[in-house]
Amino acid sequence: MVLESLINPKKAERKPWEMFFIGLIYSSVAIMLSLWLFKEYTSIVMVFFTVILCARIMYGTISLEEEKDKSIKRERFLLKEHSKALSFFIFLFLGFVVSFSLWYIFYPSSALMFDAQLKTIGSVTAENPAVFQVFLNNLRVLALCLIFSFIFGIGAIFILVWNASIMGAAIGSFINYTGGLARYLIHGLPEILAYFMAGLGMGIISIAIIKHDFKNREFKRVIIDSLDLIILSIFMLFLAALLEVYVTPLLLLF
Repeated sequence: MVLESLINPKKAERKPWEMFFIGLIYSSVAIMLSLWLFKEYTSIVMVFFTVILCARIMYGTISLEEEKDKSIKRERFLLKEHSKALSFFIFLFLGFVVSFSLWYIFYPSSALMFDAQLKTIGSVTAENPAVFQVFLNNLRVLALCLIFSFIFGIGAIFILVWNASIMGAAIGSFINYTGGLARYLIHGLPEILAYFMAGLGMGIISIAIIKHDFKNREFKRVIIDSLDLIILSIFMLFLAALLEVYVTPLLLLF
C-alpha cells in the first residue's frame, strides 16, 4: 500500500516523467521480492508482482479517463486529454524496460532470472518477416490486451509488463552490441503505445460497465471515444510493423 501511494493519476498526468522512476522502483521491488520468495520462478513471478503494484494507478487512471469521456463532448479535446495518460504510460513502460535491462546486466544469474523471457526470444526464428506477418503477430497481442482489459479492466498491464521484461532481457543480452538498444526501441515504442491505446480504450468500456454507466446517456460517447482509441492503435501497430521490417534491420549495418 505504501508503494502504491507514491503517485496518483492526476499527479501522474501533470508530471508524466515521474512515472519513469515509478516504473524503476515497482519493477525492482518486484524482482527483489521474487528472488527472495520464489527464486526458481522469478522470471514469471516478478511480472505478476509488478502488475500488482501497478494495479491501483492503472485503475485510477482508466477511471479518470472514463469520467473525461462523460464530461468532455468534443472529440478533439478528448483525444488530447487521453494523450496525457498515454504519455505517462510510456514513461512507466520505459522505467520497466530500463530496470529489467539493468537487472539482466548486473545480476550474476540473469539467465535464470529471465529464463521464460529468453525462451520467448529464442522462439522467434523468422529472420526476414514480412510486414503483414509482423502486423498479424502484433494484432494477436493487441487482441489479448483488449480481452484482458474488458474482462479485468486493468488486465492489459500484464501484457505490457511481460513485453517490458522481454525487451529488457533482449536489450541486456545485446547491450555490448552497437545499436542493440535502438534495435528494439525503434519499433518497440510504437507497438507499446498501440497496446496502451487499445488497453485504455477497452478498459474505459469495462469500467463504465462495472460502474453501471451503460445506463446513462453518456455511455454512447464512451463507446465512440473508446473505439477511436482502438482504431488508432491498429494504425499505430501497422506503423510499428513497417519500422520493424524496413528500418530496424538497417541498424545492424552500423
